[in-house]
Amino acid sequence: MNRSLLLPAVHLADQIAGDPEWLPHPVRLIGLAITKGEELLRCPDQNRDAELLAGAALTATAVTASYVLTRFTILAAYRCSQLLGAVTEVILGWTCLAARNLRDEASSVLDALEAQDILLARRRLARIVGRDTDDLNVNEISRAIIETVAESASDGIVAPIFYMGVGGVPLAMAYKAVNTLDSMIGHADARYFYFGKVAARLDDAANFLPARLTALAIVAASGLSSPEKSRDAWKVWRRDGNKHKSPNAGQPESAMSGALGVRLGGGNLYDGEFIPAEPMGEEFRTPQPRDGRKAIRIVSTVALLGLSAGILLGSLLGSRRSR
Repeated sequence: MNRSLLLPAVHLADQIAGDPEWLPHPVRLIGLAITKGEELLRCPDQNRDAELLAGAALTATAVTASYVLTRFTILAAYRCSQLLGAVTEVILGWTCLAARNLRDEASSVLDALEAQDILLARRRLARIVGRDTDDLNVNEISRAIIETVAESASDGIVAPIFYMGVGGVPLAMAYKAVNTLDSMIGHADARYFYFGKVAARLDDAANFLPARLTALAIVAASGLSSPEKSRDAWKVWRRDGNKHKSPNAGQPESAMSGALGVRLGGGNLYDGEFIPAEPMGEEFRTPQPRDGRKAIRIVSTVALLGLSAGILLGSLLGSRRSR
């Protein structure tokens, strides 16, 4: 399918259906394959070189298989009929996006906060963040939501659209495999320091450009309501974007900090261990639930900007191939 038609269709499907839990989502299948692959490739008493090679093999296999199987499935469907091929392509592309799910999950946390049910807000927040949530107060929950919405705007919306525009649904699915590998094995703890190193570095590389495009889109989106907010978003992004431990997560988070005029970043508890981090937008106030609502609106605009850019990119690349 022409990408100028594919991307809007995929975005529309995501907005209508979101990410229903009953759906046999490809990312869940990728995650299961990664778990089984780790069981096969990891052996007791492996040295660090063996762990590194085993992790690299798992990473290469998962990413390549995701691309090849997606491409094969779409081509096989098109051989049956154009309609079946188009429907298959749109459905698989829809599973690569998470704009509706991100909005729904974040809004459910804010709904609980606004109903003054902090226990429910903590439980709902735990579904979408890795930090400990049991003792977070209203401001800390608001901060977590804003940071998650900003970061997920990159890896759940802009990056899949970007890779779909460049290489179609198969490349977007390969990106989702990279993302899933990083979330499952790309940790810097004792268990995965070597085994997950290649996955973590590949994820850093895959998200390098999308993260910065997302930050730029946040700057642009915030300017629709106020040029001053746009200037603040740009200033804080350029100043604080590299303060995060991740080379990519801090880019959209710092831009969102400036756009909302709130302080983000700082340390968090993970499995009971406090991990310190530098703040972003240190001069601003602490976040409130209303700032979370604003962040969701900004990310909805970012999704539309990303979609427009993806359509343009796909059209340009398509016209080059046709020459």
